[in-house]
Amino acid sequence: MTEVVSIKDAPKEFKEQLLKELGYNSDGKYVLDKNNKKILDRYDNKPVEIDNMAILPGSTIILNDNPLNIIRYLDEFEK
Repeated sequence: MTEVVSIKDAPKEFKEQLLKELGYNSDGKYVLDKNNKKILDRYDNKPVEIDNMAILPGSTIILNDNPLNIIRYLDEFEK
């Protein structure tokens, strides 16, 4: 089972630094790729906001943190 650690209440500066460490950026609201284009959630195709992002363990997949998207991720990647 995958262990999930929430960063929802972490300061925005921490989240932005974490994204930089993973090769991403932020415009203060959205998660951006290295070309400064908004990252879209792979399941609902909506831009991922820094305040609602989920970074899944063992990956650099960044999703919106709604339960349906997390379940879709687990269905796709958990064995």
